[in-house]
Parts: sequence; C-alpha cells; structure tokens
Amino acid sequence: MSQFKGSPYRRQPSDLETGGSNHSGDDEESSSSPFNIPRTKNASIERLRRWRQAALVLNASRRFRYTLDLKKEEEKKQVLRKIRAHAQAIRAAYLFKAAGEQQVNGDATPPPTSGDFPIGQEQLASMTRDNNLTTLQQYGGVKGIGDLLKTNLDKGVSGDDDDLLKRRNAFGSNTYPKKKGRSFWMFLWEAWQDLTLIILMVAAVASLALGMKTEGVKEGWYDGGSIAFAVILVIVVTAISDYRQSLQFQNLNDEKRNIHLQVIRGGRRVDVSIYDIVVGDVIPLNIGNQVPADGIVVSGHSLAIDESSMTGESKIVHKDSKDPFLMSGCKVADGSGTMLVTSVGINTEWGLLMASISEDTGEETPLQVRLNGVATFIGIVGLTVAFFVLIVLLVRYFTGHSKNPDGSRQFTAGRTKVGDAVDGAIKIVTVAVTIVVVAVPEGLPLAVTLTLAYSMRKMMADKALVRRLSACETMGSAETICSDKTGTLTLNQMTVVEVYAGGKKIDPADNKSEMSPMLSSLLIEGVAQNANGGVYVPEGGGEVEVSGSPTEKAILSWAIKLGMNFEETRSQSSILHVFPFSSEKKRGGVAVKLPDSQVHVHWKGAAEILLAACAAYVDANDQVVTLDDDKVMFFKKAIEDMAASTLRCVAIAYRSYELEKVPTDEEELDRWALPEEDLVLLAIVGIKDPCRPGVKDAVRLCQNAGVKVRMVTGDNVQTAKAIALECGILVSDADAREPILIEGKVFRAYSETEREDIAERITVMGRSSPNDKLLLVQALRRRGRIVAVTGDGTNDAPALHEADIGLAMGIAGTEVAKESSDIIILDDNFASVVKVVRWGRSVYANIQKFIQFQLTVNVAALIINVVAAVSSGDVPLNAVQLLWVNLIMDTLGALALATEPPTDHLMHRPPVGRKEPLITNIMWRNLLIQALYQVIVLLILNFRGRSILNLESDNKEHAIKVKNTLIFNAFVLCQIFNEFNARKPDEFNIFAGITKNYLFIGIVGITLVLQIVIIQFLGKFTTTVKLNWKHWLISVVIGFISWPLAVLGKLIPVPKTPLSQFFTRMFRCRRRRSSRD
Repeated sequence: MSQFKGSPYRRQPSDLETGGSNHSGDDEESSSSPFNIPRTKNASIERLRRWRQAALVLNASRRFRYTLDLKKEEEKKQVLRKIRAHAQAIRAAYLFKAAGEQQVNGDATPPPTSGDFPIGQEQLASMTRDNNLTTLQQYGGVKGIGDLLKTNLDKGVSGDDDDLLKRRNAFGSNTYPKKKGRSFWMFLWEAWQDLTLIILMVAAVASLALGMKTEGVKEGWYDGGSIAFAVILVIVVTAISDYRQSLQFQNLNDEKRNIHLQVIRGGRRVDVSIYDIVVGDVIPLNIGNQVPADGIVVSGHSLAIDESSMTGESKIVHKDSKDPFLMSGCKVADGSGTMLVTSVGINTEWGLLMASISEDTGEETPLQVRLNGVATFIGIVGLTVAFFVLIVLLVRYFTGHSKNPDGSRQFTAGRTKVGDAVDGAIKIVTVAVTIVVVAVPEGLPLAVTLTLAYSMRKMMADKALVRRLSACETMGSAETICSDKTGTLTLNQMTVVEVYAGGKKIDPADNKSEMSPMLSSLLIEGVAQNANGGVYVPEGGGEVEVSGSPTEKAILSWAIKLGMNFEETRSQSSILHVFPFSSEKKRGGVAVKLPDSQVHVHWKGAAEILLAACAAYVDANDQVVTLDDDKVMFFKKAIEDMAASTLRCVAIAYRSYELEKVPTDEEELDRWALPEEDLVLLAIVGIKDPCRPGVKDAVRLCQNAGVKVRMVTGDNVQTAKAIALECGILVSDADAREPILIEGKVFRAYSETEREDIAERITVMGRSSPNDKLLLVQALRRRGRIVAVTGDGTNDAPALHEADIGLAMGIAGTEVAKESSDIIILDDNFASVVKVVRWGRSVYANIQKFIQFQLTVNVAALIINVVAAVSSGDVPLNAVQLLWVNLIMDTLGALALATEPPTDHLMHRPPVGRKEPLITNIMWRNLLIQALYQVIVLLILNFRGRSILNLESDNKEHAIKVKNTLIFNAFVLCQIFNEFNARKPDEFNIFAGITKNYLFIGIVGITLVLQIVIIQFLGKFTTTVKLNWKHWLISVVIGFISWPLAVLGKLIPVPKTPLSQFFTRMFRCRRRRSSRD
C-alpha cells in the first residue's frame, strides 16, 4: 500500500514541507515565564502544567474550569485504548465461537429473522465487525445484502417516511446515548471549593455561635447570619452563571457533531444530517469525507481509508472487493466510491466509543493564559495587603487602641471576657479574609470564558461555528487573511458562458449545431464518465436536478443542453480506472472501455496545463488535427481572454488507448497511472463564478482595520488577477506585478529565506497547490504575523492546522478540513470571515473593559480599607458590604461588560499584537483617575464625614453608622456609574449603542434596585442605617462626578510606549549604571 503513505492530509512531524516546522514550538518556548504562552494552539502538556502550577489560586476548580483537564485528557486516552482492546476481544471471541459452530453445523448461514427485513441487525453487525468476507459471499455479496435490505444499489432506498421508520425500528437510529453533562449541583459544589469562602463560612458559623450566646438568638444571629447569607448568594450566583455557560458549550458541541452529507434516495442525491442515516442507505464517498456508519463498499475507485481514529494505527487501508468493510468514524484519504450502510449508532464501534467518552470542551486561550498571570499578581498584592491589615487590626485590638463608637476600649487585658475577645478577633479575621475575596480576582480568567461563550452563540447567528475557543480572540489579533477565491470571494454559482471547440469559439456556448457529431459524442462521453456528480431526471417529468461540486454542476448542465442523457451515456461504457481530481496536478481522469473494446482515457482540468499535454485537437469536420504553433497561440489567447474576464478555464481532452496495455490484475489496475500525454483537445470552457455581493466592502473594511487580505487560489493567474481587481484586493493593474501577483510554482521554487522576504509583499497567488498555501503561512508566521487561512479541501488541512486561525468552509469543506480548522464558516462567505474578525476584536475589547472596571474597584477598596485600618483601627467597608461589592464586580460586572456587542469603531484600529500589554496606557489612565477620585472622596468622608454631613450633634454611634453607610452607598454607586465609563475606554460618548445591550441595562438596573433595598430595608444584615433623601443625593452626586471626570481624563494624552516597557527600561538603565559603578 505504499502509494497511500503520502496521503494528502497525513502530516509527518519531521516533514517541513507538510507543516511540521519547528518554529511554532520555538516561539512557544521562547519565554521562560510560565504566564507567557504566545501560541496556545498545540501547546505542550508540560508547558500547560507549568502554567497551572505557577498560579496563585484559591479555587482551582473555578479558575481552570474551562481549560483543558490534563488528568481527564490522559484518562480519556486510556478509555479509548480499553474500548479498542475490548472491541478486539469481542471480535476474537466471536470468531472463535463462529468457527466452532461452523465445524458442528458445516454451514455459517445465520437463521432467518422475522420482521420487515429477512436479515437482522446482529447478523449485519457481526459480519461488518468481523470483516467476514465468507459470510458476505454466502449472502450473495453486496448485491445480496442490498436485496435483503430492500435497497437498490444504484438508486438507494425509496426515502419515504414509512420506509425510513421501518428501518429505524428494525436496525436503530444513527445516534448514541450521550454522557450526561454536569448537573447544577456539581457547579454549586465547585463554587463552594473557594478557600476564602470556606474561611468566611467558618468565621460566620463561629460569629453566629458567639453572637447567639452573648446577645441571645433574636439579636445575636445577624452578624454571622448576614456573612453566611452573603457567601451563599455569591456561591449561587456564580454557580448559575457557570451552569448557563456550560449549557451553551454543550449546544455548540452538538452543532459541531451534526455533520451534513449526501445520500442517494429514490435515485437522487439529497442532503441529510448524519443522525438521519438509516441501514440500507447508499452514500457517495469522496476525499475528506467521514464514513458516517458501518458499511460495505458498493463501488470504489482508488478508495483508501484512514482508520487511525478507530484502530489507533496511522495507516491508510485500501478498500476493494477483497476488503470491502468500512468502519464508522474513519476518513476517506483518497479516491471515491459508494457504500451501503449496514450498521448505525450504538451498533457500530464508533457509536460504542462516542457513548463511552464525554467531549472535554476545555482548552487554554491566549487571554486566559495572560489573565491567569494578571490574577496571580493582583492576588499576591491582595494577600499581602490583607495580611498587613490583619496584623495592624489585631495589634491595635489587643493593645487596647481599638475603640467602640462610645469611646470605650474594645479590649482590656484581664477584664474582657474570652468570648468577647474571640468574637472581636473573628470580626478582624473576617474583614481581612473579605479583603482577599475582593482582591483575588478569580472571576478574571472566567470572564474570558463568559465573553467567549456569549460571542460563540452570537457568531452562530453570523454563520460562524467556533470549534476552538481560542480562535475567537486570536481572530481579533489577525494581521492577514489568506483567502480562497472560489466560493469565499465568489458565489460558487457557476455557469458555462464561453466555449472553444472544433478549433473555434462556439456562440452561444450550448449551440450543438456548431459542433461536429464525433466531437459532440466524445464531449458528452467525457463529461458523463469523468464526473463526480450526478443527474436526476424525475420520472413524471419536471426540472432535471444536477448534483456535485459547483464546477461539476456547471459542466454537467452545459452537457445536458448539448443533449447528454447522463444515465444512458454512462451505461454505454464501463469504467476501468479513475484518477480522482488532484489539486496538486489540477486535473482528474477516467479510463473507459467501449462496447467495441476500444479504450478512451478522458481528462478534465486546468486549461493551460491540459493544453500543454495536448498534441492534437478535433476540428469542425471531425478530423483529428495536429496542434501547430498558431493553433496553440489561438487557444492560449482564448484562455487569457476568458481569464481576464474573470472566467475559470477548464479544458476537456481525451486519447485512445490499447486494451492490451491496460493491466488486468485488480491490484495492478489500482496502481495504474493513466496516460496523460499526446492528448486530443475536445473543448475549453469558460465558467463564470460571479463575485459575492458586498465582498468589496468587506475587503475594504479589513484593509481599514489593518488586516491584509491575500487571495490564494488554484485558478489561472489571470483569472485570479481579474477577480482580485473586482474584489478590491488589488487596487489597479499597476499592482499586478511580481511578487505582488505570483504563481504558486514560482513561490515554491524560492529558498526558505527568500520566501520569508517576499511573503509580506504577496497579495495574490494563482495556480497554487495546497502545499504552496502551507509554505506561505509558514513564511508569514516566521515573520511574526498572526495568520488566518481559509480552506475547504482535504489537502488544505496542513495549512489550516499550521495557521493561527484555520477557517474551513461549511458548504464546500470536507470533514478533514473542518476537523483541522478552528472556525467553520457556515455560508462560505468572506463577509462572514470579516464578522469573525469583528467578534474577535470585541472579545478582546470586552475583556479589557472588564479588567479596567475590576481593577478600579480593587485599587479603591484596598486603599480605603488599608488607610482606614492603619489610621483608626476600623474599616468603613465591612465583610458583608465587601462581598456585595465583590458580586457586583465579579459576576454581574463580567456579565454586563463581557456581553457588549461589537461596534464599527473596533474596525477602525489596527489589530492587537501578540506582545502588546493587556492593560494599555489608556486603561491605566482611566482606572487610576477613577480609583484616585474614589479613594480621595471616600477617605475624606471617612475622616471628616461627621462634620461635612452635620452629624456632630447626633449620637456618636449613630453618626458613625450614617457616615459608614454613606461611604458604602457612594462606593457602590461609583461602581455603577463607572460601569458606563468602562463601556467606552477611549470614546467620549459612553452611551453609544447602550439601547442595544439589554443585558447591560438589566444588570445595572438590578444592581441599583438591590442597593436601594440593602440600604433601606436590610440594615440589620449589612450594619447600615436608612439614608434620607439628602444623603442619597450626595451619594448619587459623588457617583455622577465620575462621568465628567472620565471625559476630562480622556483629554489627557498618553504615551504610545506601554507603561511596563517604560519601567523595564528604567530598571535596565539603573542596572547598567550600578554595573558601571
């Protein structure tokens, strides 16, 4: 089977030509910092393990929930190995048993079954599972099985609802029981695991016991009870948020598995879901398809199957009449054919496998990796501050410096009861732990998942199915898009509009009268036999249905107009051997044997390539005339003219061959290379594939956003140039020069260094092979570019895998291409690719908004409590209040800001580079201004609040409570107002598009209502008092000032050099000076 080793999508790790270059590993390992994994796509397990271990995490199950579970990944591999081994054991036992029965009975024919079909599911399954060729032959081969299943091998099953229902009842459906996802209670349990929340619950229980003991049940439960309630609220809200995300990922996984494919029913090809396939269905198979169920090959041409997904062995297996059994879940590596389905769903080994494993949606994304580092840094600062506050408060308390509102000491050595002392200490510990809760932003990495889950759902509506989470955000950083032409930039609705045949132009293209009889007959024979599509003619009359690829459909439709009867023409000759269309060779061929034992070899492919292989042509008088230089120039000029008119040029040629030279042995015939020289040109057709409406605007939008669009196509360079000019990829004819416009073979001939040098300048590549696309991607990535690539063929898989973002086509794409991709463009439209870029930038922008908002709260809350604790021994924001702020900041804030829809403003800025800091100078400016304002105002209120609010004449204890309540209320309102500022970090109009984000309005509204309820009605729990309208007005004014302050702040210019680089430079300069000294 040596000819299958080099299957187009099998990638050898050491083979640079197939994308196994080691540079992507270099950039991953280039940094020693565990928090710097620039390329999470294909990151090593060891690197990810280091990343986890380096993080300061107080709740690992929450922090790393949607990242890859390394332990589970290993367990999954073990389960797969066990199932494979188990299936092999079942097979061995069955063969042993069957051999024994055969010796006793002398006959292996199974007993007849009752029901609608003469054969049962177990007999079919065991025959396929055991690859039992003897049993198949006893049934009468594939034809016999087809008869038992009441299937016409040419026309398939009838396809009516009653027949399909009978088949499902008799043989089962093509579904398998899915492992249940985690229940809500599991998420609740995981939310409990947070160390800080556990400490707070212990403190709450201790406080509750002491309070009830000293103050009685009626009054003593408030302190401990309120902390316990606040903790439970945080846990429940967190669990609900995480559970909803999990359901979204589950739905997206179901969508990913729902493959659509063609089956033959009632003589016509129909599109169905993989779940709707039934036993008895006849399914066409082509390169890159997934085998959707267990079955038997009906007919095949060079059919080779990659069974590695089932057997675990990376080898390609050739399928023919000697080995006709197909396993569900495998991929077609080469050739084409049709299969008869014999087992579906749980009756297949693939179904058994899928029912036994649950798909892990976990995966690291670049933002999660970076945010884990940010969260760890903030957490260390928060822990240090909390520990400092704890020591200061405990020292002040036990040295008698902490006083009650009435001025008396809280602790006096020898006098204060042990219970009171413990209660005081618990309150101090509670405050310190709550500072940690606020300071350690566990919600930061999780906010990425939240915004990704939201974006993924919305992207589905924009015709993009995300297969890998990280692709969402990486797409926002994409600097270049290498796009296919056909179907992506064009409509993929092809029609033959120009034809050159018989040495002249045929006008109109389907004018049969201008063609000689022999030419017409050979053309019809060549089109019908060298076709991978089909033609369905309804029995009662009606419109003819043509199926196949868009190019096939265009040529078949043209041949029908010339008078082709597809079925009749195919029945007049028998196919000897097929060379499936190759994107490397740009052609496909077939050898057919005629009734008079003549052999015709028909070729179809790229016009200028086939023309070069032609030695003659058929003229208008049915004479085979040698191609002289003038005629070659005539046809070349025709190709150039058609290409300049954006037409795809396809040549149709043939040659006769001696029957004696055709191999007779089946294996030799399979290896036979069809003769491809001395061909006779029959026709050159020009196929029109119009540009998609709006594609020019989409390309312009990309260019304005700093994303370079490159066209990489297998079409003629002139066709590529014409389409590129029409789409706006090339601005003028002056741009159409090398290397801006380049041919694939020219590019591949350069050395690796030369390719790197010119890759940046290439805008259009014509006549490219999938390997040229891979080489271009590698060259661009070595230049440090973030590359997105579109692809649809099996051979595009290495380029899709190598690129930072692989975009497979949902309609034209093969299953192999889709599995190698990160995002599937469901409508094959370039405009949808641009929408993905918008969403990618939106993800990044939303995370930055959330970071700015959260850090402002962190900085303000920490400074206020630290300064107050050190100076007065008391903190204005107590544990329950801080937990409420944490809820606003973490879960509700993330929900509000992470779900902002993308705006056009995002497409008027350059892409975010790999090494650009997550917290920009603009963000530092905004958050420092807001945090500084909040700290100054609230500390003034803390130290001078009684006199400012005219509370000096009031009871001291009540006055302090009013002051602290006002500080708490103003602080929360500052966050609500600042949430609006965070929406637009670099724009003056912070309300733009707010009416479209109902979730933001809803969350802000709910937060405000709950704040009013807390202040006015829940004072016993939060240790607050009711505020009058004046105090409410003061709180609102303090919050409102943050709006004009933000506008003034945005007038302050910020340096372009990131703050981190500025400090790094300063540090380096000092080190140099000290080393000189």
